[in-house]
Amino acid sequence: QVQLVESGGGLVQAGGSLRLSCAASRRTSSYRMGWFRQGPGKEREVVAGISWSGGNTYYADSVKGRFTMSRDNAKNTVYLQMSSLKSEDTAVYYCAADRGYGSVSYVPREVNEYDYWGQGTQVTVSS
Repeated sequence: QVQLVESGGGLVQAGGSLRLSCAASRRTSSYRMGWFRQGPGKEREVVAGISWSGGNTYYADSVKGRFTMSRDNAKNTVYLQMSSLKSEDTAVYYCAADRGYGSVSYVPREVNEYDYWGQGTQVTVSS
C-alpha cells in the first residue's frame, strides 16, 4: 500500500501558474501515476497520467498544451505543472497511483483503474 500526499495548491489569478507535487510513501517506479480533479458539483475527471518510466503521458483535451505531468522516481514524487490557468480549472486536485500490470507504455485514464488516492489539494483560479 502507498500513501500519497499532494501539495502546492492555492489561489491564483487567471493566466497564472502553479506546480502541484505528490509525494509517495513508496517507490513511485512501481506505479503508474495520475492526476485527477473534481470541481464543485462535478464528477472526478482525469487531468493527466504517466507511465511507469515516464516515457508516455496522457492529457485531457481541456488541459493539453497548458499542463505538464512529470515524475522523479528518485524522489518518489510526481508533479503537475499548470500554466495559463483558467477559472474552469478550479477544483480539488487528486494524485492517484495504479499498481496495475501489462504494457509498460500504458497510461490509465479512468478513476476505477487507480488503486490509491491522495487527500487532494484545492486549486482556485480567480478571473
